[in-house]
Amino acid sequence: MTPTCAVIIPTYNERETLPHLIRQLMDFPGVRVLVVDDGSPDGTGQIAENLSSTFPGRLEVMHRPHPAGLGSAYIDGMQHALAYQTDLIAQMDADLSHDVRYLPDLIAAASTADLVLGSRYVPGGGVSNWSLDRRLLSRFANFYVRAITGLRVRDATAGYRCWRRETLRQLPLERLKSSGYSFQVEMAWETVRRGFRVAEVPIVFVERTQGRSKLNWPVILESIWLPWRLRRSKTNERA
Repeated sequence: MTPTCAVIIPTYNERETLPHLIRQLMDFPGVRVLVVDDGSPDGTGQIAENLSSTFPGRLEVMHRPHPAGLGSAYIDGMQHALAYQTDLIAQMDADLSHDVRYLPDLIAAASTADLVLGSRYVPGGGVSNWSLDRRLLSRFANFYVRAITGLRVRDATAGYRCWRRETLRQLPLERLKSSGYSFQVEMAWETVRRGFRVAEVPIVFVERTQGRSKLNWPVILESIWLPWRLRRSKTNERA
């Protein structure tokens, strides 16, 4: 029997892409969606509510009053989705950079892994429509994380993921500190340090064609500091 899966999608000004993504996901039996909207001024939250009436019981919307960081959105969404009676909980972006055609691959890999990463940096994976600077930055970021923390995953910053529900339940969501994209690294770290199995399946990441990236200097600085904080916590545990 195919496992059931809840997909968490954080949104902020995604009105152009979200309807397409939701309709694509609704084509998969056993998949339900939780949209976590951070008070999008473009009306994304209301669009999601309208879609929820089209797909009753399969689409829920969580409204937060203002942007509080990607990590915070995922933590709120995960804590809420853990109450669902689904086998798996996945996460993906709303801007169509994560192709839904890979979701069955992530779900299938979760039969033998506790966390599955949609990876750009394993054979068969890659990126599309990225500038050379963006490619180099992403490659360096993952090398930087591995070198400092010792994580043995190729794409620790990947945002397309699928968790076993019981694995996610055992992670310290309420204690995580990262608010930006470094949340992805911290979650991978917490998973590995508890001895859970991590698998990577190849995806091709497609750069967004609409909207603006959420990357900014506070997010970049947090991402630079996080691996050192994780390394220090590991050293303190051994002391």
